[in-house]
Amino acid sequence: MNHLHEAHNHAAHGQPTGVAALPPPRYLQALTPLTPDEINRAVAAIKADADLGPGALFGNLDLREPTPTEWRAHLSGTHLPREARINISHKERPGVWMVIVSLETDTIVSRRHFPTAKSAFQVEQLLDVERVVKADPRFIEACRKRGISDMTGVCVDSWSGGNFGDPDEAGHMVSYAHCWLRLRANENFYAHPIDGLNVAVDVKTGEVLRIDDHGGPPIPMAEINYDPEFLPPPREPLKPLNVTQPEGTSFTMDGNAVAWDQWTLMIGFSPRDGIILHDIRYAGRPIVRRAALAELVVPYGSPERGHYRKNIFDIGEYGFGKFNHSLKLGCDCLGAIHYLDSHYCGLDGGLITIEKGICIHEEDMGILWKHWDFRADRTELRRGRRLVISCVNTVGNYEYAQYWYLDQAGEISFEVKATGIVNTMACEPGKPSKYVAEVAPGLTAPIHQHIFCARLDMALDGGGNSVVEVNSFAEPMGPGNVHGNGFYATETVLKTELEAGRRASADTHRTWRVINPNKLNAVGRPVGYRLHAKDCVTPFLAENGPSGIRSNFIRNHIWVTPYHEDERYPAGEYVCNSDGSDGLAEVVKQNRPVENTDIVVWHCFGLHHVVRPEDYPVQPCMSAGFALMPSGFFNLNPSNDLPRETNTASVLADGDGVACHC
Repeated sequence: MNHLHEAHNHAAHGQPTGVAALPPPRYLQALTPLTPDEINRAVAAIKADADLGPGALFGNLDLREPTPTEWRAHLSGTHLPREARINISHKERPGVWMVIVSLETDTIVSRRHFPTAKSAFQVEQLLDVERVVKADPRFIEACRKRGISDMTGVCVDSWSGGNFGDPDEAGHMVSYAHCWLRLRANENFYAHPIDGLNVAVDVKTGEVLRIDDHGGPPIPMAEINYDPEFLPPPREPLKPLNVTQPEGTSFTMDGNAVAWDQWTLMIGFSPRDGIILHDIRYAGRPIVRRAALAELVVPYGSPERGHYRKNIFDIGEYGFGKFNHSLKLGCDCLGAIHYLDSHYCGLDGGLITIEKGICIHEEDMGILWKHWDFRADRTELRRGRRLVISCVNTVGNYEYAQYWYLDQAGEISFEVKATGIVNTMACEPGKPSKYVAEVAPGLTAPIHQHIFCARLDMALDGGGNSVVEVNSFAEPMGPGNVHGNGFYATETVLKTELEAGRRASADTHRTWRVINPNKLNAVGRPVGYRLHAKDCVTPFLAENGPSGIRSNFIRNHIWVTPYHEDERYPAGEYVCNSDGSDGLAEVVKQNRPVENTDIVVWHCFGLHHVVRPEDYPVQPCMSAGFALMPSGFFNLNPSNDLPRETNTASVLADGDGVACHC
């Protein structure tokens, strides 16, 4: 486990540099995401089952990941069986079956039935919504009343329907569709909302349950395009800016396992989560057992017409992984790139592969640290770089580019960039409601939020972790603070689930540290990592409203729960048309202890978006994220031993020349 650390020390003491990391440890292979062959075999096991096989509709199919106890046993040499977890539903039967299939015997080893649950929407079902809606005579007549006689350009977006207590939706797997009009091929149809025309559809049966005609403003007909086919010639390009690595990458891949500098980990994948990082270690020391985005909810702030139903769970109701892009060399990432394919199964169990769905590369990140000793006129500077693991997902009108970063100072960080096209509505030109922003005459976009929840299964130096809340206070003036300059920080161990549901506080610069109370650093303090929660969002949904109840996990910025295999997602395992009863706010009412045990930290963060005209027709990237920063985990700056390096490809802009040695 220390071989990477030793190689790094050799480089820092004058030995040959420029070598890639040694291969990642073999034990990581047990966390490899399901291969195409394993997916096919798991599907075959279901289809061969007399009860579940006939008419099976396949939902999320992914690796049944080991529990912390199973993983520790595996590291000690115990065999870890490969198993797949599958959600199965049927068109004419209620509920969802969660099935575990052994990939060693190709047999079903367990099944559980959830009679009121609904599986996540599958891509095929979403695409079919437009077909059935546009064929419905009631919808055709509603379009005719709006002056639309040719249905060719009508675009029906299948949005998740939530749970609003409509009697005619009870028991159905409901999508509540919103509509736009495309004037010609490839034209930006989001410029032309058919506002006020909505359709409730059962996506499993294809039944149109109801046409809701709320009325509304006329369709805006002005074209606002982004495709160069419809635009004037672009501006002149800038001179090339290349990222080159003439000696190749400094990371080593073994399948999906990666080793880079001091870091090792496995890159996992599921059709629901998308990218998953497993067993993240620095110089062999475990930090995070599992890290992934677990949910994204997008509440829209307009109660007008049918827009009150826009409260979308992009991960739980759709699945990020199924909407991974196939990335393009020289476009999505620059430099020397390694790609991983993504695999999942479709509604009928057929294998689907997204080629180049995950990107791994290195980036320069500027100055890592620098100091000038002015007395000796001597400067020491180290430039840093980071390993980047990324993907891009499109869910409806929005794109989300995800980036996991590992740097040379021991920090793990996550960034999501939101781009794409803002959701649009119509208004009388110049008279938008208070809930929206007018981005073009007669075209508006509602104020909305993107609230992400990251699930972090912590493993700082092994099991037995706790969370400490840190608050800073000003010392009142008095005998011990006569000049009024004193301020200090306090630490409080969060001992139970209800204690650990916490919100950010700018007044006290509140932060949270994950610690291992069983392992002490050089100054006798528990080793730890700080959660740098820099993008906390204040939710505006009423907690007792239909959408607020279902997205109850957004009420706090962190939650801490003891690890439980069945508590994988903050809005529950089955989110479609759910009632919120298995969301985090309800789960933590068990008030279990979370001190010195296997814990999961859930962090909610995101974007509050009051839309600008400049966000249309395509929104420039908006960014949000968080970081896990070492806080007493090391005895000093772990990048202190980096070798001196100078980038010899750098030149003076007005002539030749190489910078001095750093």
